[in-house]
Amino acid sequence: MAKVSRLRPTRTVGLVAVTLLLSACGLRPVYAGGGAGPVATALSSVEVAPIEGKSGWLMANALNDRLAQGGAPAYRLDVRLQDTIAGLGVRRDDSVARERRSLRARYQLVKAATGQVVLDATAGSDAGIDVVRSEYATIAAENTALERLAGIVADQIVARLALYARQRPAAAPPPAPSSVP
Repeated sequence: MAKVSRLRPTRTVGLVAVTLLLSACGLRPVYAGGGAGPVATALSSVEVAPIEGKSGWLMANALNDRLAQGGAPAYRLDVRLQDTIAGLGVRRDDSVARERRSLRARYQLVKAATGQVVLDATAGSDAGIDVVRSEYATIAAENTALERLAGIVADQIVARLALYARQRPAAAPPPAPSSVP
């Protein structure tokens, strides 16, 4: 004979209470509404200004891939990058054994119509690189690290832009036409 398990009333009440508490915590999805939601619409109205250098080219491509522009831009994203490589470990022959590549970005979101800066923030990440005897392999590792860092920093920037888009005050609706004869 199979044993039927029943939840005790206390356990059921506890599960219902936890469910109600979790639903009341105030968490809301950032991308609610999908591609037609307010955050996705705001992100698609951001134009990325040209960024200097190889790291800038990679960053601009990563940002454009994530923002999926559509229509006339309402905002311009200005990004300044700082790309550095520092040696960390030293071998017996005084050659570098390990490097750290750092990519830091200071970015500003600017209203296209007025030129007003509405968001000024920073993002950044680091990557470790093993320095091997082959110079070609080391350069390839440095380039791969830069590509990964550009993607990581672009993700950070887009996440911050999405939070700004969700928290910004909604535009006031146009006044209703008056029906005065």
